[in-house]
Amino acid sequence: MKAITATELARLLTDADEPPVVLDVREPWELAVASLPDAVAIPMRSIPAALDRLDPQRTTVCMCHHGARSLQVALFLEQHGFRDVVNLTGGIHAWSEQVDSGVPTY
Repeated sequence: MKAITATELARLLTDADEPPVVLDVREPWELAVASLPDAVAIPMRSIPAALDRLDPQRTTVCMCHHGARSLQVALFLEQHGFRDVVNLTGGIHAWSEQVDSGVPTY
């Protein structure tokens, strides 16, 4: 399982020819508090039924609040044939601390 820091993800989102899909697996109430623009939001419990909404050939960065739920989802995606899955270490909390302090913490 690959991991990426918030700083590395920020750089990848601006510099990559084809930026990764950022998959936010938090609950709707969490997204209302803090979110990243352009992230695909699918709650963890809904991932199995929503696999057809994701492209297994694209790099997918999974994120949540601190990185535990997203790690579980990343492992699930790998088991279902996704070729390049990465977990955001520290989740949205790390993003707020390392990249954009304007993103609220909770």
